[in-house]
Amino acid sequence: MPLFCCPLCGGTLAEDPRALRCPAGHCFDRAKEGYVHLLPVGQKHSRAPGDDKGMVAARRAFLDKGWYQPLRDALCRLAVEMSGPRPVVLDAGCGEGYYTGGVHQALLSAGKTPLTAGVDISKFSLQKAAKRYPEVEFAVASAYRLPVAAGSASMLLDVFSPLALDEFRRVLAPGGVFLYVVPAARHLWQLKEVLYDQPYPNEEKETPYEGFVYDRIVPISHTIHLPSREDIQALFQMTPYYWKTPREGAVRLEALEALEVETAFQIHVFRRAAE
Repeated sequence: MPLFCCPLCGGTLAEDPRALRCPAGHCFDRAKEGYVHLLPVGQKHSRAPGDDKGMVAARRAFLDKGWYQPLRDALCRLAVEMSGPRPVVLDAGCGEGYYTGGVHQALLSAGKTPLTAGVDISKFSLQKAAKRYPEVEFAVASAYRLPVAAGSASMLLDVFSPLALDEFRRVLAPGGVFLYVVPAARHLWQLKEVLYDQPYPNEEKETPYEGFVYDRIVPISHTIHLPSREDIQALFQMTPYYWKTPREGAVRLEALEALEVETAFQIHVFRRAAE
């Protein structure tokens, strides 16, 4: 049974070989890659919202080389540690599924029976995700209107994605785990030194959110050596800096043949408060 529910009426979606259907008769076909499109036309702000093909390809190329493996490993350890035998995991803003698929496999390897799903507003991301991780359910949807029933998830992942707190409170069951990944102060500092004349560190703060209780903050940091212009540009293109960097900074980056850069993350670990 899919985790997703009908985005039009909220009804339970049942699966047939090629689509998901609700009791009211709404039908959502599966794409050839395996994902379903659960973003109603009225919720789309453009014809192809979210990351485009170029950004998705750059992120896949970068992540496939293992540069962010320490972050993925840390998320997997937390997921195994903090879940029961049959966890229901939702990745809100899953991108091409790198962390979603990693967590799912870690739970299976730990002898658990997970139901794992990911949503993203970019169909190009989910084309990659669904093809590589067919055992995970993927849907095009907005994090601000998740097609998931209230209280149905026991674990929620948000890795560099929008913080849709109202929806996260709604879909996460009391006692459920929320893993929220943000950049730490010096994340990609050397990249920013090339791009900007006066770079500034990311703000680090411990922010309490209504309906959630802090468990801990897990820091993850390591230095990576990017040996080629291709790798440098892949990193650049998968960051927000790609869209807001002055041309002069982008030109300086294009001239580099290698780059050693710090990566630094914080995993904010929450529990959903009891009602």
